[in-house]
Amino acid sequence: MTVRKSLTSRQKYGQELRLRRQESDLTQEELSEVVVCSPSLISHIEAGRRLPSPEDAQRLDQVLKTNGWFSRWLEDLEARYADHFAVAAELEGQAIEIREHAATLIPGLLQTEAYARAVFTAFSPNYVADELDKRVINRTERSRILDNPTSPVMWTLLDEAVLRRPVGGPAVMAAQLGRLADMADNGRLRLHVIPFAVGAHALMESMLSLMAFADTAPVAYVEGVLTGTSMDDPALVFKCRSAYDLAISEALSQADSLALIRATAEEYRHDQ
Repeated sequence: MTVRKSLTSRQKYGQELRLRRQESDLTQEELSEVVVCSPSLISHIEAGRRLPSPEDAQRLDQVLKTNGWFSRWLEDLEARYADHFAVAAELEGQAIEIREHAATLIPGLLQTEAYARAVFTAFSPNYVADELDKRVINRTERSRILDNPTSPVMWTLLDEAVLRRPVGGPAVMAAQLGRLADMADNGRLRLHVIPFAVGAHALMESMLSLMAFADTAPVAYVEGVLTGTSMDDPALVFKCRSAYDLAISEALSQADSLALIRATAEEYRHDQ
């Protein structure tokens, strides 16, 4: 097997960028200036560690005169996920720490197959079975990054509403909450719940994912219906991190959070 054949699609994308950049007689710094991004991002793309955003890919095509080539290949690489989430999904696999806040449902990385299926079914009542299966598989496969017992470090902050909404019914919820509690008990997950009694808190309007990396700047991701935004602007990421810190300061301790989650799971078991 040749070295080229052993490359991942992401690495091939980066290798092609390096070749096109060199053909244009540009350094990474010079390319980053005209694309309007950081030199480190160009370096990470060329190394196969990250993918550009769709907007960055369009600017690469314009600067390198590649007639939409980088944009089209990016679409192929991102096909597993919705356009607004593809970059965030890529970053999840590279993060050394992920801090999630969920206001309405279990974060995708932590969803059981049955829970994910119930979420997708609710969103697409006239679903095609094969497409639904594909979405469920893509979501549950994301959790493989947690197979490593130490990295990424995972923090999850849940609004109590996440526990109380019976997604998929009592059996699904009992299994889902049990899985969360087991992961926390086993040390794989730091888990906190913001109880209803707190009232308003800093993150009640949105989900939030904060991702930190070994060799590049942190990223924040927020999401709504059919929309999502990845942010690497230091000022915005700082504000998101500050909001997370404020919200988690209102949460129950991990011990009390686990007690609430296990008690709620038991209630669901009695309702089956």
